[in-house]
Amino acid sequence: MIGVSGLSVTLGEREVLSDVTLQVRRGEWLAVIGPNGAGKSTLLKAVMGIVGHRGEVSIDERPAASLKPRARARLVAYAPQTPALPPDMTVSEYALLGRTPYIPYLGRESRHDREVTASVLDRLDLSSFAARRLGELSGGERQRVVLARALAQQAPVLLLDEPTTALDLGHQQQVLELVDRLRLADGLTVVSTLHDLTVAGQYADTLLLLAEGRAAAHGKPVQVLTGALIGKHFDAHVKIEPGPDGRPVVHLIRGGP
Repeated sequence: MIGVSGLSVTLGEREVLSDVTLQVRRGEWLAVIGPNGAGKSTLLKAVMGIVGHRGEVSIDERPAASLKPRARARLVAYAPQTPALPPDMTVSEYALLGRTPYIPYLGRESRHDREVTASVLDRLDLSSFAARRLGELSGGERQRVVLARALAQQAPVLLLDEPTTALDLGHQQQVLELVDRLRLADGLTVVSTLHDLTVAGQYADTLLLLAEGRAAAHGKPVQVLTGALIGKHFDAHVKIEPGPDGRPVVHLIRGGP
């Protein structure tokens, strides 16, 4: 569903990404992990087409560069980590913006658009906030509203930049479980950045470890979440144990090297 070949991004005089190549199959969840400054968010922005890049990006076997904005928006939804939220816009109005690719120019949203938006707000436990203004929300509430707008888009590819940032533990699980259910039910393809390595290993099918703008490892969670790789690229002393379902759980060890 997503193909990336030889992707490089230079911001200012710094090469943030260098020669990254990957493929994400339809219905797969890829989690991009790595230390701060590794280029994780930039990778998502390059796939979305909002930063310039060298190399090739394809979406559903079509060159991304050839897609017009509305066509791309019907294929890919993007939830940034720190979006600009108009403080006077209501939660419902903002989430409804996800339906923009389906609303005719100079047209208005349909009943179906409103129903889709209301359903997404309900799934994210935001129905009671529908009339609240964005400027009145907490950080975790705003995070869920950003995800609601992306889900309302009903695109087959979902790009999530740190979707659980600022969420409490319960809402973290709620959001991740919802994304996973949608992926399995609708064949949604998900690419997310996640800083919690255990969470990434629990939910994603495959992991991409970025370090200094390059792909340091790519494979199943058990192949990427190893003590050697985490120690080398995160400078952390950890213990890896299998969880109840066999997926790796990462424990920090006090008094590491």
